[in-house]
Amino acid sequence: MSSAYKFADNSLAYFVSFAVVNWIDVFTRPEYCQIVLDSLRYCQANKGLTVHAWCIMPSHIHLIVSTRQEPLDGIMRDMKRHTSKALTKAIQEHPGESRKEWLLWMFERAGRRNPYNERYQFWQQDNHPIELRTGSFMAQKLEYIHQNPVVAGFVEEPHHWSLSSARNYANPSIVGPLDLVFMG
Repeated sequence: MSSAYKFADNSLAYFVSFAVVNWIDVFTRPEYCQIVLDSLRYCQANKGLTVHAWCIMPSHIHLIVSTRQEPLDGIMRDMKRHTSKALTKAIQEHPGESRKEWLLWMFERAGRRNPYNERYQFWQQDNHPIELRTGSFMAQKLEYIHQNPVVAGFVEEPHHWSLSSARNYANPSIVGPLDLVFMG
């Protein structure tokens, strides 16, 4: 992996994206999205994660994050490990999950290709972190995150997507599921 895609400087904010293996649309159920949000809240409360922006799409997640405590690579690694296990378990136990066998087969198939997995692989390996060194670059990534559901055709306006910080940026008095530190 190139050094351009590593968490090199913990004093900076980073744009981070990570996707479900094979870009599978998993985040179509509120329960699965809640697992990710709960994990991010845990990292905020216990690991010093600062969330500046976020968006959960059906097959992937975008974040702008920073930290003043634990290194971001460790926070992201632990969060992905935890959510991978919790999401796989939730899929196994969900009584109405019509794609259960197929999803587990896909995760197990991906897991067999990676010797570091116990059985399943839920997330793709990389986070693709990009340092946000300038205000204009931060603004560009913030716009990208919030426009993602619009470009995908899910909503007409960014603040209509409930799984995004766009609502909070449109109206800062709205209390969202994550504590945000607003950017510029």
